[in-house]
Amino acid sequence: MRSLLVHLKNYKKESVFAPLFKMLEALFELFVPLVMAAVIDVGIAQNDRPYIMRMCFVLVALGLIGLVCSITAQYFAAKAAAGFGTGVRHALFEHIQKLTFSEMDAIGPSTLITRMTSDINQVQSGVNLVLRLFLRSPFIVFGAMIMAFTVDAKAALIFVVTIPILSVIVFGIMLITMPLYKKVQSDLDRVLLMTRENLTGVRVIRAFNKEKDELDRFEEGNQALTDAQKFVGRISGLMNPLTYAVVNGAIIVLIYAGAVRVNVGDLTQGEVVALLNYMSQILVELVKLANLIITVTKAIACGNRIGAVLQIRPDMESGSLRWEDAGQTNEENVPVVEFDHVSLRYKGAGADSLSDISFRAERGQTIGVIGGTGSGKSSLVSLIPRFYDVAAGEVKICGRDIREYDTEALRAHIGMVMQKAVLFKGTIAENIRWGKEDATDAEIGEALEISQAKEFVDAKEGGMDFPVEQGGRNLSGGQKQRLTIARALVRKPEILILDDSASALDFATDAELRKAIRGMKEKPTVFIVSQRASSVQYADQIIVLDDGEMAGIGTHRELLERCPAYQEIYYSQFQKEASANE
Repeated sequence: MRSLLVHLKNYKKESVFAPLFKMLEALFELFVPLVMAAVIDVGIAQNDRPYIMRMCFVLVALGLIGLVCSITAQYFAAKAAAGFGTGVRHALFEHIQKLTFSEMDAIGPSTLITRMTSDINQVQSGVNLVLRLFLRSPFIVFGAMIMAFTVDAKAALIFVVTIPILSVIVFGIMLITMPLYKKVQSDLDRVLLMTRENLTGVRVIRAFNKEKDELDRFEEGNQALTDAQKFVGRISGLMNPLTYAVVNGAIIVLIYAGAVRVNVGDLTQGEVVALLNYMSQILVELVKLANLIITVTKAIACGNRIGAVLQIRPDMESGSLRWEDAGQTNEENVPVVEFDHVSLRYKGAGADSLSDISFRAERGQTIGVIGGTGSGKSSLVSLIPRFYDVAAGEVKICGRDIREYDTEALRAHIGMVMQKAVLFKGTIAENIRWGKEDATDAEIGEALEISQAKEFVDAKEGGMDFPVEQGGRNLSGGQKQRLTIARALVRKPEILILDDSASALDFATDAELRKAIRGMKEKPTVFIVSQRASSVQYADQIIVLDDGEMAGIGTHRELLERCPAYQEIYYSQFQKEASANE
């Protein structure tokens, strides 16, 4: 939590003025009981109406000044808290963008969503309340005790006994509830994860008639969250009745002692009323302090969770080599991409996902990657933009180890189309410009034409300005895939990776797409990952993967002759008689 306070540095003035004005408000509030005592002992006792009127004006003035101070303090506190929350959100989002795929997989999307939303909101509320009340409440409590001593030292001893007892209650409950609130937030993570899984997988759930099972699972998780919240709520709920009981007990003692001393003439009636007012002020402020501590406890737990994410250091360090400085791109005999005995093991996995992969991809070549489900096709191409680091061996781009490159500069020259087509809310043109921020309409049109998307885009109302809903809900699967391909093509990449990104296209459109990519004047090195043999059979090289190992590499004809794994895939999709005529 402490590491997050750096985001208040731009709000130093607000962070000072907010508690300062609150303490000014408290100071004026402490004078009210003395004015009331004067009204009773002087004005009412002597039937002095002008004096009573003057004191009433003083009370009104104290109230108005306190109100102005309170509003001013609230303004500064709100400004500082909102700015702090914004700073933390930006820092957390920026940090998440730097995390590797391995770390993202380990943390989980649901956890990150909770940190970005619920946790930051709790911390922001905590900062707001701390700036307004953290100094004000103790100032009122101890100020009231000091003012009580100015009224009567003997009666003020009741305050000396009461305040430590209240402090033990308040801070004891805080120490007990702090770890419990952390557990509540963890349970919230699990409920959010289940919600996300159910929303993203709703079609699969319905297809397999698992609605009741998922409802039961959600209810179980939600009940665990409810039980945890109720348990910590019961403990936190003890704070108000316990503090009320102690303070009211102190008020009873104070009234009794005051009555006895008024009777013998040691105290005036106004002084007893002043003491009672100070005790009431202490009660009100301790209730506020109790609620503040509950909020601060939650905020600290949430802040520690945010800090835990921010403390995760990416295990993948970016190099300093720029693409232009590599100086190898146009040299002969230097492949654009080279895998040299590469192995990959995911974090926490018990075995390698890829083992001893070696191949070379020259400029302008098309490399097909094919294999059964789970054979490691996506894992292989994910190493080229350095989404993961190799466990052994080297991945080289233009003759240099990929770890030498500046990651951002490297990925700027690689067009990657993931398996799942992801579009964002906005127009078609805005989605395409994710690939190149300053792309012109002509460049977007060219990318749409190559990706075979121009025909359906032109048919849409508004063309490139057609609004795309979140996730591309208003587009078909094939349309979404073609737009994601266009997004990768608009940057004119040196390396283009199509990770099973044409699975929703018909065979004719798929063939036209591959033909258009081969005809690009930039001549990119293309990696095509596919389950379809027809999508890779015309590639310059085909890599066949089987359980993370290279089962074969070569052209379509070479693999048909000598690679059993490729033969099995190919003949499962085409009849032997038809393929024999090729």
